[in-house]
Amino acid sequence: MRLISLAAACVFTLLATPAFAQSEEDVMGQIENLHGMSVEFGEAFGLMQDAFLFADPTTIADLGVYPLTVEANGEIYDILEPQDLVDNFDYLLTPDTIAALSSQDYADLIVTSDGVGFANGALWMNLICVDDACAQAWWGITRINN
Repeated sequence: MRLISLAAACVFTLLATPAFAQSEEDVMGQIENLHGMSVEFGEAFGLMQDAFLFADPTTIADLGVYPLTVEANGEIYDILEPQDLVDNFDYLLTPDTIAALSSQDYADLIVTSDGVGFANGALWMNLICVDDACAQAWWGITRINN
């Protein structure tokens, strides 16, 4: 009985975690299948990664969806507008989080129906619809977890 319980726990653990050793094409396909606009996601990914790599908090703030929830220093903050993120960037994002986001491999993204996770869930992006029909949409940062 214990062996069956252990086997079941292992199966559920494997099903609940993102697939590893996936290719960039696999990730792009998952994004397209779950959310659509995978090409636009690739563009947002490049913008965001360059912004973290070159210490450009304004570009990162421009990608945010406000109010933006940021977990930092054991607290949860609701960032109300882009300038708040820019002004408090060094306090709200740890050096480890910035390093992980600047070196994020496309193939290692977490893709779920809830969005796309970076750096083991340190940052999440979602497709944001401009209208009810979602005829116009953009990829935005919806949460940052340090």
